[in-house]
Amino acid sequence: MAALVSSHLDKPVNLLCLSLLLLVCILSQRSCAQTTYKSVNLGGWLVVEGWIKPTLFDSIPDNDLTDGTQIQLKSVTLGTYLVAEDGGGSKIAVNRNSASGWETFKIWRVKDGSYQLRVFNKKFMVAQNGGGGIVNAVTTTPSTWETFQIIRNPSNRNQVHIKVLNGMYMQAKSQDQLTADFQGEPGWGNNAATFEMNTFGQLKGEYQLTNGLGNRAQQVLNDHRNTFITESDFSFLSQHQINAVRIPVGWWIASDPNPPAPFVGGSLKALDDAFSWAKKHNIKIIVDLHAAPGSQNGDEHSGTRDGYIEWDSQNNIDKSISVIDFLASRYAKDSALLGIELLNEPRTAIQLDTLTPYYKKGYDTIRKYSSSAYVMMCNRIGGADPKELFQMNNGLTRTVVDVHYYNLFDDQKFKSMTVQQNIDFVKYDRAALLNILLSANGPLIYVGEWTSEWEVKGASQSEYQRFGQAQLEVYGKASFGWAYWTHKNVQEHWSFQWMVQNQYLDL
Repeated sequence: MAALVSSHLDKPVNLLCLSLLLLVCILSQRSCAQTTYKSVNLGGWLVVEGWIKPTLFDSIPDNDLTDGTQIQLKSVTLGTYLVAEDGGGSKIAVNRNSASGWETFKIWRVKDGSYQLRVFNKKFMVAQNGGGGIVNAVTTTPSTWETFQIIRNPSNRNQVHIKVLNGMYMQAKSQDQLTADFQGEPGWGNNAATFEMNTFGQLKGEYQLTNGLGNRAQQVLNDHRNTFITESDFSFLSQHQINAVRIPVGWWIASDPNPPAPFVGGSLKALDDAFSWAKKHNIKIIVDLHAAPGSQNGDEHSGTRDGYIEWDSQNNIDKSISVIDFLASRYAKDSALLGIELLNEPRTAIQLDTLTPYYKKGYDTIRKYSSSAYVMMCNRIGGADPKELFQMNNGLTRTVVDVHYYNLFDDQKFKSMTVQQNIDFVKYDRAALLNILLSANGPLIYVGEWTSEWEVKGASQSEYQRFGQAQLEVYGKASFGWAYWTHKNVQEHWSFQWMVQNQYLDL
């Protein structure tokens, strides 16, 4: 009798179950994900990062004075440092016994040997009337009077003279005021025109490379793009169970083949090639706006000139939406497109009430062209609430929140961790956080950057294997999947290709 009743109820029960399943799918994007993606970032390819391939910067003259390098200048006669009083907006004095923020100047490279110096509050050092008098830091937009030659001692490159427009040199005659009125050639003895230069905080991004190379930049970038990632890399990834790639791009790609100087064309053709290769090897593509106009995080991978975060002006936000519109219109109908990421790693210096309207407008922009492409939104870095983007995703479809997990970049937390403590942190702390995100009935979750590198020194192959395996197990539970940073890197443990080929990472 029970069997008879069951047979009569099979169809209604099945229909009810199907209806409930569809309802759950509507209410929760996460439960309806058809595929989780094992993916790899193609970092350092279409957005240059010098630490990934340092040799790109070798041929730049004075390549320790690229844009954004920070310098401090100490008078050899007075023994005190140059300072932009009040952080800028008034005189340059030479009266500090130690150097900090106001005593630090950021390089803007004009051409080989010629530079502009940006002070703490973003104004520029200027020799009034091109030289012959006082030196201030009062200019907002630099031009000829703000441009100086930094001439280095051939036998001691940390010793410099600073030549101004009219041929005179800056000198520190007193601690009260820097002047630009030393006439003749100062020589490298103990004189007021000689300074000790300390350099630090160098940036090695695409802006630094292209501006440093000048008219050679196009050929260098062409060679790099044509060789760093090729179709053979897509074949390799496909053979090792990778079904997606995340490709960082810079905002200048939307102006290809003639982007604003100093950027050079060619990245768009390379991205087109990637879409072609992806289809051949059954790989999906996430296009990631990694470098946004004005810089969203001040890091070299954001295309910044000097490390200041200036993305959150309305003009730069509008430019970013234009880039998203360009990418969506170009690739929305391409079968290889998986998603578009609206912004990579904005820092908490970017206010949430500035970021979320941008993300919503970016979502609407992509939806003009595609209802199926995933719209991906990166969490802010620097201590933000990991669920801060969940509320804005209510009512949106096919959205993904991208979280980045590294056992690095936090000296207090990771510097002293042992091998087992690192592994346990992933297996318990990270797993718990990920479970909270996954159980919140919000957008899909993507661990869009992680790596097998850590702060442990001298770890064995088996220890790297255990660490990598722990991350694969935990991040493999993310509802959208994960992406290793990055495919190729001169630093071996950051290179997915090297880690797989040398059996440090087993998928």
